[in-house]
Amino acid sequence: MNNPWNKLARAVSSPKGAKIVVAVWIIAIVILSLIAPGAKQAAVSSGEGSALGETPSEAAQKIMDERFPSEDGLTALLVFHGKNAITAEERSKIAEISEWLASAGKPQQLAGALPFHTLPKAVQDKMFSDDGSTVLLNAAFHKNLESGQLYEGLQQIRSHVEQTGIGSLDFKITGPAGIAADTTSLFKNADFVLMFATVGLILVILMIIYRSPLLAVIPLVISGMVYMVVDRILGLAGKYGWFLVDKQALSIMMILLFAVLTDYCLFVLARYREELKTAAGKYEAMQQALSRVAEPILFSGGTVLVAMLTLFTAAFKPYHHFAPVFSTAMAVILLGGLTLIPAVFALLGRKAFWPFVPKPLESSAGKAKGFWASMGGFVTGRPGLTAGILLLALLASSLSVTSMKYSFNLLKSFPDNTSSRQGFEILESKFPPGQLAPVTILLTSEKKLTLDATFYDKIGALAGRLKNEPGVNAVSPEIKPAATESGTQLPKNTISADGTAVKLQLTPDSNPYEPVSLDLIGRLRDKSPALLEQSGLNPSEFTLHYAGQTAEQLDVRNMNKRDTILLFTLITLFITVMLLIQTKSFKHALTMIATMLLSYTATLGLGWMIFHFMLGYDSISYRLPVYTFVFLIALGVDYNIMLVSRIKEEALSHTWKEAVSRGVALTGGVISSAGLILAATFTVLITQPLQELFLFGLTMSLGILLDTFLVRGMLLPALLIFVGDRKKSRIDRQAGADLVSPRRQN
Repeated sequence: MNNPWNKLARAVSSPKGAKIVVAVWIIAIVILSLIAPGAKQAAVSSGEGSALGETPSEAAQKIMDERFPSEDGLTALLVFHGKNAITAEERSKIAEISEWLASAGKPQQLAGALPFHTLPKAVQDKMFSDDGSTVLLNAAFHKNLESGQLYEGLQQIRSHVEQTGIGSLDFKITGPAGIAADTTSLFKNADFVLMFATVGLILVILMIIYRSPLLAVIPLVISGMVYMVVDRILGLAGKYGWFLVDKQALSIMMILLFAVLTDYCLFVLARYREELKTAAGKYEAMQQALSRVAEPILFSGGTVLVAMLTLFTAAFKPYHHFAPVFSTAMAVILLGGLTLIPAVFALLGRKAFWPFVPKPLESSAGKAKGFWASMGGFVTGRPGLTAGILLLALLASSLSVTSMKYSFNLLKSFPDNTSSRQGFEILESKFPPGQLAPVTILLTSEKKLTLDATFYDKIGALAGRLKNEPGVNAVSPEIKPAATESGTQLPKNTISADGTAVKLQLTPDSNPYEPVSLDLIGRLRDKSPALLEQSGLNPSEFTLHYAGQTAEQLDVRNMNKRDTILLFTLITLFITVMLLIQTKSFKHALTMIATMLLSYTATLGLGWMIFHFMLGYDSISYRLPVYTFVFLIALGVDYNIMLVSRIKEEALSHTWKEAVSRGVALTGGVISSAGLILAATFTVLITQPLQELFLFGLTMSLGILLDTFLVRGMLLPALLIFVGDRKKSRIDRQAGADLVSPRRQN
């Protein structure tokens, strides 16, 4: 057989070659285990900034750090809340806790706290909610603490509050420090849960599919070997700073690795079983099988790798930092799929299928049977009806995408019983929502400011114009006409120490994470030169900067919009090119990518209907469309390539219509099994505590099942009936007569 993949097949599937391949993998595992740490030891959180340069909010925060330096790090908001107004006795307990926070006995991670206990009663009263049921204390931690240190410090505060006793009051901790600590707590054992759930689920499904203990265990052993190599390579990368290893990426990477390698095992096994029925020996059978599936595996894995490499173009750090982790993993997965999988099964031979050992037959030719044979006959017999119904259903589901709403509030992803989320919701209901995260406005100049009455009047005019903007609740401090030129009427830290910046605080009317607040900061940025000019400040000499969580989330929204457009375009383009190279048919490549895109939009639309109307979610994470697109499109290519490759192979000895029917029949079982395993592994993410991961796992599972059974099993074959070149098929059938062995008809 004149097949370019024969050389690879002989190298990894011969008696000597198979043993060498397995030995090399084992040696690599041993060496890497001795010299490299695990990836988790080197993993960090990537944050939400830009990987390609400073965002406006990052630039503003940098100016804040330079001109208004502080020793304080993340802030914890300590929330005391009662069903009724807080009593005098409960207030005294809160004061006692405040005194402890200012003492030498406070947690060593704590830099300082609001001295509630030293404030006059009249000042304390202003700190309570209007109904007197809630009060908030601020506590600042030292800079550059790890999330584990924050968690330990907050646990000490919780223990002290419990020992002090605050009666019937609820005590919650929220704010940046509380969120960081809760994140650590939520994911403390998440990787172990994911690992065992993934392995257990795949094991059960493989046992059901093959009813063979070896075939259930071997793919997991192979996946485990590849995972150990990937894990140590990523550990080396993190240790020596080759690239950032993102914590969240590691969790999803592990699922991807086990799922994809198991799929590759199924693809190889399906062909190996066929070859064992006609080949003289197990090594010859694997050489024949690998020469047939190596190209589809290379192109399917290659398209996933290209999609992951495309993430390097993203500006948003969580997207950008997924790229090196997944690209590294996919390269090793592809290597394992083309070498380790065939080598292991070549060594095991027919024994791997025990107790259902495939027996040698004179020929495996004949008519395919079973569910997918019937489905192939139905689809090719009524392609117009099949395609029409499915296209209408998928397009109808896709329409729901236009009504989707997105959230930029991380706390909405936390479970309802999380302290930081509960504390935030209490504050949101008891205080003006904008006070939860005010926006810091910096007026800067390259020259030292002239602090005279005229300048203060201009600052007052600027503050007034900001206050009059729609959506602004307040601007502080209140700037009154300057009675002197000393500036003593301004609160401490309003003017920077070097005299080149003024700091104001803006409180929006709405929740700082809601789209309306993000829109407000966007408008203010655009209007900044006009606001300066109208206030008597020359825009060429002065600049306005906006810092804080609302400004940061606005930049996140802008980066997400930019990355969504760029990634969707590039991934679609690159995968189309890969499909064109593999199929050598413009019509086939366009048909395949079109069905994948339709499958994606239908999945997103159907998912939104489930999330919104059945589960009651008002919005979903803004990251969900990008994550789903990258993984669903990239992984969906596998099944496209496997199906079309088999159809084109069958077209060498059958008419085009019959080739499509046989392609569906002969690949339907393995593709549906692979799809079930892939969907099940992503379902494992439903066990994760973050709403974002829960919805991502659910969406991916839904999309994979839809893609496997409806799009790949029915819609694509129906469309191929219309776009396939029947004339060329017959010519290829004649030309290929000498290329196809008489014993090989399927």
